[in-house]
Amino acid sequence: MYRRLDSVHLVQTAAQLRRRIGERFPGSGLGSVATELETVTSEASSLADRIAQPNWLVRGFVFLGVLFIVGLLCTVAYQLRLQRGSQGWSDFLQGLEALVNDLIFAGLAVYFLVGLETRRKRKRVLTALHTLRSLAHIVDMHQLTKDPERLLAQGPRTESSPERTMTSFELNRYLDYASELLAIMGKIAALYVQDFDDAVALHAASDVQDLTVNLSRSIWQKIVILTRDEPATASADREGARGQSSSARAASP
Repeated sequence: MYRRLDSVHLVQTAAQLRRRIGERFPGSGLGSVATELETVTSEASSLADRIAQPNWLVRGFVFLGVLFIVGLLCTVAYQLRLQRGSQGWSDFLQGLEALVNDLIFAGLAVYFLVGLETRRKRKRVLTALHTLRSLAHIVDMHQLTKDPERLLAQGPRTESSPERTMTSFELNRYLDYASELLAIMGKIAALYVQDFDDAVALHAASDVQDLTVNLSRSIWQKIVILTRDEPATASADREGARGQSSSARAASP
C-alpha cells in the first residue's frame, strides 16, 4: 500500500497547496506557480498511466516489421539453397557472405524496431521532466529576494532595492510553501519513472530530484536563520508597528 506513489493523492496535495498559497498570499507570483504546478501534476498523473500501459499500436507495427524482415531473410536463404546445387562453391560462398551481411543489417533493423516504443515513451518523459526543471528554477527565482536577514537590517535602501513588506511569520510561510512546491516536483519526477524502467529516463528524473533537493536545502537555510532570529525579528516588527501607530496618531487632528 505504501510502496508506490499514488498519483491521486499527489494531485490532491498539489491542489491543497495551491489553495493554501492563494489564501495566504492572494495574487502572488508563487500562487501562480502553484496553479501551474497543479496543472502539471494532473497531466503527470495521466502521462504516468499511459507510460505504464503497453502501446499496442506501436507493438503491432513492430511485430509486422519484424515478421517482414524474418520472411525476407527466409526467402534469401531458400534461394541460396537452390543455387547451391547449380553453381560452384565460389558462387555459394559469395551468396553466403551476402546472407551474413543481410543478417547483420536485419538484426540492426529489428533492434531499432523493438526499441521504438521505449524511445517514444522516453521522449515524452524527458519533455515532461524539462518542464519540471523549469518550474523548479522559477520557484527559486521567486524566493531569491526573500532574505530573512534584511528584516533586521538598518542599512539605507537603493532605488532598485526590492520591496520587503512581509513580517517574520509571513516570510516563514512563504519560504515553507516554496520548499513544499519543490518537494512535489521531486515526487512528480519519481512518478514518471515509477513504472518505466529506462536508464536515460531514470537518470534524468534523478537529476530533477537532486535539483529540487538542493534548492530546497538553500531555502531551509533561510528558514533556520529566520527561526534563530525570530525573537529579535518579532521585536523589530512590533517596534515598526508602534512607530506606524504613533505616526498615525500624531498626524490625526
